[in-house]
Amino acid sequence: MNRYLLDTCTFLWLVAGDETLSSKAAEIIRNQNNDIFLSVMSAWEISIKYGANKLPLPQRPDVFVCRQREDHLLVSLPLLEAHVLTLNKLPAIHQDPFDRILVCQAVAESLTILTPDDAISQYPVRTVW
Repeated sequence: MNRYLLDTCTFLWLVAGDETLSSKAAEIIRNQNNDIFLSVMSAWEISIKYGANKLPLPQRPDVFVCRQREDHLLVSLPLLEAHVLTLNKLPAIHQDPFDRILVCQAVAESLTILTPDDAISQYPVRTVW
């Protein structure tokens, strides 16, 4: 069984049925033999952007994220101390704090990140797009 972590944009494209989602990522997500995780950090990022009117959603984030995560059989990944303590081991490649913590979570949990972000792929973490 393989374990994957969705980048926030990947989650949003998945739930919107957006063609920007790569066919490889869609295939991985559909494969029921894979564990697919959505970080609580993505929920936080979505909530912040929604609150700043930068991300329109059909429902409030507290309803939308939970419902979509359940509908797509995604596992919620909490933020743990071990994840945060990985942060100082990362090179300063990416300035986005949400992406950096997703990298930390992927490193600590041995997850592959499903992301189109080239900056994330420069970290010592597996990525697929």
